Amino acid sequence: MRDWGDGNDPINKPAHYLQGKVEVTPTIAALGLDFCEGNVVKYVCRHRHKNGIEDLKKAQAYLRMMIENYQWYDS
Repeated sequence: MRDWGDGNDPINKPAHYLQGKVEVTPTIAALGLDFCEGNVVKYVCRHRHKNGIEDLKKAQAYLRMMIENYQWYDS
């Protein structure tokens, strides 16, 4: 796993990605998630430590895009 340090570097080691035992970015990559899926995971994982409901609304927007894409392909 990547050494994220102490979270004092907002560009390379942001504190809101250092919570818990699972690193969000490598997990998203390991799962092979696409852009929208990865953003849903990212925003849900960080909402308590960064932007609260704003991050949940961002996750919701990406979920909405995913649902619309499924509906478009299914029609």
